[in-house]
Amino acid sequence: MTSGSSENSRAPDTARQRKIIHVDMDAFYASVEQRDNPELRGKPVAVGSSAARGVVAAASYEARKFGVHSAMPSVTAKRKCPDLIFVMPRFEVYRAVSEQIRQILAEYTSLIEPLSLDEAYLDVTENLKGMEIATGIAEEIRAKIKATTGLTASAGVSYNKFLAKMASDQRKPDGLFVIKPRNGPAFVEALPVKKFHGVGPATAERMKRLGIETGLDLKARSLVFLQEHFGKSGPYFYGIARGIDQREVKPDRVRKSVGAEDTFAEDLLEFEPACKELAPLVEKVWRYCAGHAISARTVTVKIKYSDFTQATRSRTLPAAVTGSAEIAEVARVLLSSVYPFRRSIRLLGVTLSSLDVTIDQAASQLKLSL
Repeated sequence: MTSGSSENSRAPDTARQRKIIHVDMDAFYASVEQRDNPELRGKPVAVGSSAARGVVAAASYEARKFGVHSAMPSVTAKRKCPDLIFVMPRFEVYRAVSEQIRQILAEYTSLIEPLSLDEAYLDVTENLKGMEIATGIAEEIRAKIKATTGLTASAGVSYNKFLAKMASDQRKPDGLFVIKPRNGPAFVEALPVKKFHGVGPATAERMKRLGIETGLDLKARSLVFLQEHFGKSGPYFYGIARGIDQREVKPDRVRKSVGAEDTFAEDLLEFEPACKELAPLVEKVWRYCAGHAISARTVTVKIKYSDFTQATRSRTLPAAVTGSAEIAEVARVLLSSVYPFRRSIRLLGVTLSSLDVTIDQAASQLKLSL
């Protein structure tokens, strides 16, 4: 197995005791479609609608070579890859496969934290098989997933969630990567911050303007500095720059809301540009709800101004929202209620709440959401 840097810097003893695995299916939706339709194998595939306002939900590795990726507008994806084949999503199939995978994971631990249909954290510090080596567990899980579903999974193994997540990206597709406690801090130091889990494009751009481009640059900044510039995220950035992440693997949490937000590289002052920035947030929250069989009746827009003050506007509908277009229209109306903006906007967020999940779904929602 491949490990990170061999530098002797060490993570704290408390972190070194944990054994965390991050399992991530490779191009999950697209791979299921290629598995079930031999004619799609080896071809660039996008799961999603090819309509003018469509969005790519997932892209095969053949499509990714052309720069196609999830959340990309379909017209852009088609321009990048003229031979791209669009396939409408089959979420009931993806959920069924996800349940198969979840059953495999449950053979090893009850501490499983699903992130979506295609990825999850596992805490195997103490596991049901009595296995001491987490790498061996990850190898077994990947082999069983392949044998059971015909699909490949990548896995990252480390002593905390952040590093396990980063490790799973290192050998994709169909790979396994290990970051040991003695190597964690040095691995982070060499990594570009734009590749950090939890650092989006806008945050990466802000960091770049502050002279922070690598983990080492981030490590050189004080906690006070990071709190001043990144608020509540400051302590998190301070910790991961040192290979420290004390978050626990939290299994089976039923969501009360689903939200997404983005901080912009440049503040917005006009209405239409702000509405345009709402679109990817709307698509993200709707895609999650559609993929997890969740409906919602309340739409909330969060506005954070350049002086860090913020406002929220909400509307509860008489019936559950039916699609991203409806959410986008409600969000636009909510945003218009604070226009003209009293200051320029640095962040926008969209949240769906009043979630409607049946009792059976609530019991199985996260089981179905590897």
